[in-house]
This record gives sequence, C-alpha cells and structure tokens, in this order.
Amino acid sequence: MVRVAVAGGSGQVAREVIDALVASKKHCITILSRTDAPMAITAPGTNWQTVDYSDKKTLVEALQGVHTLLSFVQPLSDPEQRSQKNLIDAAICAGVKRFAPSEYGSAGIARMPWWQGKDRIREYLKEVNSEANVLEYTLFQPGLFLDYLAFPYMTAKYLDPLQTVFDFENRRAMVVEGHEDAIMTLTTVADLAEVVALAVEYSGRWPTTSGIRGNRLTFSQILKIGARIRGHAFAVEKVNIEDLEAGHLKTSWRLEAVHQAASDHDASNLLQAVSIGILLSSSKGAWDSSDEVNQLFPDYEFTQAEDFLSKVWSGKP
Repeated sequence: MVRVAVAGGSGQVAREVIDALVASKKHCITILSRTDAPMAITAPGTNWQTVDYSDKKTLVEALQGVHTLLSFVQPLSDPEQRSQKNLIDAAICAGVKRFAPSEYGSAGIARMPWWQGKDRIREYLKEVNSEANVLEYTLFQPGLFLDYLAFPYMTAKYLDPLQTVFDFENRRAMVVEGHEDAIMTLTTVADLAEVVALAVEYSGRWPTTSGIRGNRLTFSQILKIGARIRGHAFAVEKVNIEDLEAGHLKTSWRLEAVHQAASDHDASNLLQAVSIGILLSSSKGAWDSSDEVNQLFPDYEFTQAEDFLSKVWSGKP
C-alpha cells in the first residue's frame, strides 16, 4: 500500500481514476484541490485537502509521505503552467517518488494550441531531471476517449459527452483528403482509469512515456465501424491540408459542444480550433499512441471499439 495524491481531483477524468484507485483497496488517497470538499463528490476511502497551487511551501507540506502524485490540473486554465511546475518542485522537495503530469490524450501536440501547456511541462520534467533522476515520471497517453464517439450519450460515471470529427449521431465525419488512413487511438475512460490504477501498483520503474492503445484504428476503419453500427455509410466531408493550415474549416457543419474548461467567451473559436487541430495533428501521426502500458500489463483486456459502440447505439435513432 502506498500513499497517492491526486491534484485537480475534482475533475472528470480524475474522478474516474480515483474511483479505480479506491476500488483496488490498496492505497491511501489524498485529493488535492483549490476548493473545499463538496460532499457530493468526495469518494469514500479518500482524504480531501484544500491547497493553493501558488504556494510551494504548503504544497510541500501536503505532499509529505506521498509516494505517487497524479496531476489532473487542467492545462487550458493555466497557460503558464505555474500550478504544475509548483507541484513538480514541491514533489521533489517532499521526496515524492513518482509523478504523472496532466496528459491523458494524444502523443503529439503539434497543431493543437490548446494543449501547448503539456509541452511546457514535458520540457520542465526533462529539465529538472537533466543532471540526476530526481523525480520518476510518466506521460499517460490513451489517445481520444472512445466515449466521445457516443455523443450525446453519457457512457461513463463522470466524463461528459463531447463532440468530435466523428459524428455518430448524425452519421457524418470530417476527414483530411489523402489521409484517410491516419491513425486514431481510442481508449475508454474506464480503461484508462483501470490501467492507471495498475500502474500505481506496479513496483518497477515507470517508462517515461506510457502509451495506452485501447484501439488503434484508421479514420477509414472507424467510418466502416460507424456504417455497420448506424446502418449506412457516413457522409464524409473531406478537407485539404492547405485550408486547414490557413485556419479555414470548409465543412457544412461545426462542433457545438465545448469542453467544460473553456469559457463561454472562447467557446466558438476553440471549437473551430479543435476541429482543425485534430484533423491536422492526425495527419502528422499525433494520435498514434505507443503501447508501453499494453506491454506492462499484457493480460489487461481493453474494451473494443465496435463492441462498445454497438451497445451504445443499439436501438438509437
């Protein structure tokens, strides 16, 4: 049994992971948050601690005795990434053994400006470990949550539905012309939570990158699955790279459901940027996660995309 601290523990993905950690009954779990504990979301078997991420001294105190620190601090809400940098500094001072920054998405981040904060933290972790390995860390990268292809239906306990360029509800999709075989890694948030819990239990050294391949599919394969499940072929709107790179999305439809971390003021611009970013980055291989976690836990059976989506969409209009 080890003591685990979860920073940003009131977030949706964090809560999925916390439940998996609690279910293992193997850890003492402390949830770190800027806000006081809401009774409705305090998981049994956890301790809640209110912290100020700008105060390194109190963070060091909060992390005393912690073995593993998992961060779910939202990069979008902290452009300079001061909170996570302070967490890293405090973890080192407190003697924390292992750290996982707020990743939980694609392997690459090129063409996705809303995730540029992740690159700052990746570089900072390299910097603090440049002369000696003072903090073991890993980047959990499950690709896109398969749950999002169920939009508008909720398929997880906490994770809200979110639109993507694959619109199963309306049987349509956006694809970059000439990149129909671009890879998209799709993993359910439930599988992510389970393998993160396994990684916390793992006694060996964490790999620096923890790629998670729930499903490794091309755009074309996803559309074929969609056609089988939804009864007929999707209407595919093909866009060219030149238009995307110029910031133009020439499609007849747009994403409408924005991530909860985005403000209403930024929503419209962010939605277009997300569509363009996902399409451009997929053409560059950003969503092709590696498989370090699959190799660490070869007996873990990931949820298969077609099985999952068939259950979601069965009987739906």
